Amino acid sequence: MELFSVVLVMLLAVIASGYVVRISPIPVPLPLVQIAFGILIASATNFRAELDPELFFLLFLPPLLFLDGWRIPKQGLFKDGTTILELAFGLVIFTVVGVGLFIHWLIPSVPLAVSFALAAVVSPTDPIAVSAIAARTPIPKRVMHILEGESLLNDASGLVCLRFAIAAALTGSFSVVDASLTFLQLALGGVAIGVGVTWTITRLKGLLSLKLGEESGSQILISLIIPFAAYMLAERFHCSGILAAVAAGITMSYAEISGGAKAETRVSRSAVWDTIQFALNGIIFVLLGEQLPNVIASASETVRSTGHEELWWLAVYAMAITSALGALRFVWVWVSLRMTILRRTKAGEPAPPQSLRLVAVISVAGVRGAITLAGALILPLTLADGSAFPARDLAILLASSVIISSLIGASVFLPLLLKGLRLPSEQVADAAESSARDAAAEAAMLAIERTQHELATGRSDPEIYAEAAARMMSLYRIRIEGRSQTGAAADLVRLNDEIERKMRLAGIRAERDKIYSLARDRHIDDDVARKLVRELDLVEARLKG
Repeated sequence: MELFSVVLVMLLAVIASGYVVRISPIPVPLPLVQIAFGILIASATNFRAELDPELFFLLFLPPLLFLDGWRIPKQGLFKDGTTILELAFGLVIFTVVGVGLFIHWLIPSVPLAVSFALAAVVSPTDPIAVSAIAARTPIPKRVMHILEGESLLNDASGLVCLRFAIAAALTGSFSVVDASLTFLQLALGGVAIGVGVTWTITRLKGLLSLKLGEESGSQILISLIIPFAAYMLAERFHCSGILAAVAAGITMSYAEISGGAKAETRVSRSAVWDTIQFALNGIIFVLLGEQLPNVIASASETVRSTGHEELWWLAVYAMAITSALGALRFVWVWVSLRMTILRRTKAGEPAPPQSLRLVAVISVAGVRGAITLAGALILPLTLADGSAFPARDLAILLASSVIISSLIGASVFLPLLLKGLRLPSEQVADAAESSARDAAAEAAMLAIERTQHELATGRSDPEIYAEAAARMMSLYRIRIEGRSQTGAAADLVRLNDEIERKMRLAGIRAERDKIYSLARDRHIDDDVARKLVRELDLVEARLKG
């Protein structure tokens, strides 16, 4: 019962945090509000969440990493693949080594292996936290794609580095050659298992759906099981469950391109996953706030062992580590941008602009979040001999401080840096989208024409079907002709489209209000009302998308 009460309080805090952000007159990052609620819970109640690191890792990371892999734009991932790989792997190793040595120099009482573990914990970035901060100041699409791709891969690389650092702390030894070979085994095995699990399950699901029909609830449950299955199977064979979850998510996105699932399944599944993502990320940050008072008390003992009695040294350590992270990230991003320019110039391609402001945006946008906290909380409680893991509470506190500092810094500086920032337009992407819309409209007209002939065959009134088909096809012709316009004519077409969209949305909302009114007055049954409202919701979602 106590566990249920703790979970319920955490979920209520996550829900309340969303409302607080909405009513706040200033843009406050959602994670900061959730941390504040966690501190409030710890101060005002007797609730205490006892966290088992391995269970915490299993419950939170597989679905979050799976969803990141599933939803990340693949075209942007491959388009800027070199830059993303440099940030996701090169920057992580640069951060682990540089910040790890810096932490050991700054706090000599923290063993070197634990310093590297803490550096590995704070190396992954969190695009969800960035999105929350930049909600009122949109980040350019291409920059966001790079940040998302970096976060997807550095979650895995950072946590794998953490695994090696923890092993070194537990055993007291470390070999670069052994670590490299183990990393390859972990990585290749994890990726193979993640791809294999998703491919097998989706194929089996597709065959069953063809023979027995599709039931949305079952399809959603299957999607929820996949990340845990991939993670646990990979761990069972001593491979990287983290990379397995990421690979499973990426494979899932390609499996979905087949379009096998029904529209209602996709809409419902998306809503379920949105809820899970919101809840899990929110609970992680509420847990951070709830753990902070005890962590601060325990970490103060480690600070005193360094010869400092004043607790404000904790703030000094946190700011120093955050500053070191920012400096290393700025240097690496600048070097990466220079290398990209040289590669593009050598290949005769247009190079991106060399802008310190752009470097600063990508650097400041490297916000730490849920994955960093999850990594901190999985630090072992004890060593192999049963003694307490050295400086564990201090490491958790410093990781938490880095999360809070990066959130505050990004919320203050990112809107200022983004204001007026101009990047080259995504003309290729825009042209591809326009071409796809035209191709889809032409396919729709052909399908309408075929359906017209099929329905009119053998009928005495074929002209009715021809008139209906003409009305339907005229809508698609207008869309195709509108996108072929340029200059002022194109602007007029876009204005007409926007006016039509707003009018259709207004009509849909009026329809829905009327249906609800009829249901309240018992003129229609509840199931009829739900069916009609769902149809309207699907159309509205398409128009808003």
